[in-house]
Amino acid sequence: MAQCIRFVCPSCDNAIEAWSDGNPYYFDMRGEEKYAHHPDHKHLDLCIGNDRPHVCLSCGEQFVVDSREPIASCPKCEFAEIADAFNLDGKRCPACKKDVFPRDANFDCIS
Repeated sequence: MAQCIRFVCPSCDNAIEAWSDGNPYYFDMRGEEKYAHHPDHKHLDLCIGNDRPHVCLSCGEQFVVDSREPIASCPKCEFAEIADAFNLDGKRCPACKKDVFPRDANFDCIS
């Protein structure tokens, strides 16, 4: 089961949604990367890595970090403070830089 949550900055309303399971992937017979999500257990069993959505806390760039080839800085501005999009609670909003993200208590999805 996967859970989707949302973080909303109270100062500028910048909102970011993220799923708990990220984007698990496998390679098909042609060598192409394919994503598998719950409840597709047949393909989930083939997964060898995970592209997890991240956010740069400096420039706000949203990108994925491959579990098999992790990076430690933003690919756009090279700032070293990046965060997993599912774990933004209490992190400074990169859009306005005035407030921190709380988890939106009124938003919760399950797949």
